[in-house]
Amino acid sequence: MPTINTNGINIYFEERGSGEPLLLIMGITAPGLVWEKHVAHWAKSFRCILVDNRGVGKSDKPEGPYTSHQMAQDCIGVLDYLGLGVVKVVGVSMGSIIAQQMAIHFPTRVKAMILMCPWARCDNTAKAIFQHMRDCKARLKPEEFSVYIQLLIFSKRSWDDEDIHTGLLEDRKNAALDPNPQPLIGLEGQAAACVSHSVLVDLAKIQCPTFVLGGEEDAFTPVWMTKEVAGAIPNSKLHIYLQSGHAFHWENLEDFNERVDQWLKNLK
Repeated sequence: MPTINTNGINIYFEERGSGEPLLLIMGITAPGLVWEKHVAHWAKSFRCILVDNRGVGKSDKPEGPYTSHQMAQDCIGVLDYLGLGVVKVVGVSMGSIIAQQMAIHFPTRVKAMILMCPWARCDNTAKAIFQHMRDCKARLKPEEFSVYIQLLIFSKRSWDDEDIHTGLLEDRKNAALDPNPQPLIGLEGQAAACVSHSVLVDLAKIQCPTFVLGGEEDAFTPVWMTKEVAGAIPNSKLHIYLQSGHAFHWENLEDFNERVDQWLKNLK
């Protein structure tokens, strides 16, 4: 569980399991440990590498703005430290735009990738959402900010499920107890990377096998964004989870874990 110096900052990561390396890149506001429920499944077959992106977790949180390309360079630094040439990559939300930059600018390092709720560019709605996220972070208590994020990422189906709703309430309480909360400066830097990401034309350069997944009812990065990315990457595979939001990978946990696991294993 080392912290390494790369690309001018300290980056923290953890490893779980053994086998072929699988780099896992988390989304905005979230440290690598948020992958736990997926790693519990994937670590049976893969050497999972969980990175804390710059701006969150135990990695440095320098003043921004950050860029998705810069954050891809951070990940390449982790791979270099581990002596890994080419790996499979899974990125969710902001992690998916970092993965895209890896495949575009470091194509020899990405064997295949999973892009979850991705985008290739932000429209005015998306830009407003990221600005509002910054404003909320600056003004709300941690548990109140947690509610805002939950409203962005979970579908009506989850909110109407009493067991899931109970879990959401518990997560809000835990947000106030986080021993290593993300500071505003870290969120601002990450949000800037999300807004400035614009690679729609460059996606045609990607040659590695790519599986794109999204949620039909995603209010954060709507399904048109997911479909646009899939349509721009040659020979990519697309799957949309029905009645699911930005957090489709939690709302359909068992199916998602197995679906990704099998796709990664079946690659030639």
